[in-house]
Amino acid sequence: MAVAGRSIQPVGTVRRVTRWCVDVVVTVLRYAVQRIPTYRRDRQQDPGEPPDFERDLPGDQATLQRPIDGIGPLYHRSYWIFVTDETLNGEELISYILQEPNQVTPTEMASFETMDGEPARDLQVGDELIVRLPGPWDGPVRVIERTPTSFRFATLRGHMEAGEIEFRTSTDARGFLEFRIESWARSGDPLFHLLYGRFVIGREMQQHMWAQFCRRVAAVSGGVRMSNPSSTTRRFGSNP
Repeated sequence: MAVAGRSIQPVGTVRRVTRWCVDVVVTVLRYAVQRIPTYRRDRQQDPGEPPDFERDLPGDQATLQRPIDGIGPLYHRSYWIFVTDETLNGEELISYILQEPNQVTPTEMASFETMDGEPARDLQVGDELIVRLPGPWDGPVRVIERTPTSFRFATLRGHMEAGEIEFRTSTDARGFLEFRIESWARSGDPLFHLLYGRFVIGREMQQHMWAQFCRRVAAVSGGVRMSNPSSTTRRFGSNP
């Protein structure tokens, strides 16, 4: 598959199948043994407005996989965690993640690579990555926004979802540092739509992955974690 004028190097069949089997087994075992309690707050707070999905984004517009290209409901998902007495402030924390995202990623479930197969480092707007995942998908994304306290990915053709995801920090009225992951996306293909929409395991694996990510970011901040991660999931109108 070509993305923005570059070819994604195919993973050898044996290596891909082996990685898929091993990672799926490890992921399921970790989920069963080390499941992270997550507060689900689906009836709390206004979901806010989604981004303008038709706006121009950095890079080749033709290779983007926008929500209109997906199928099924549009899901708005948020995952967040609070810390206090942190040694890295919000800007420093975002810089740390962008410098080498695999430092805070549960890499048995997902890992960030460049299109050349190297670990992702020092992410900038316009950079394109492959998120290696257990299962039949790899998730190509592009960095479409970077601010001192946030960054955002858009999905590219071939991703299992169609939409955007943002990672950001802020400080609340109590002075606590919040790290939040927020996505707006539809399923990118019928198989993922089936696994996510019809079977609990797809949703639970995704929840587990981002809960781990939040916990690791909280640990990296050097602060005291105020609670386990929290999450919301809201479902909006469906594409055929």
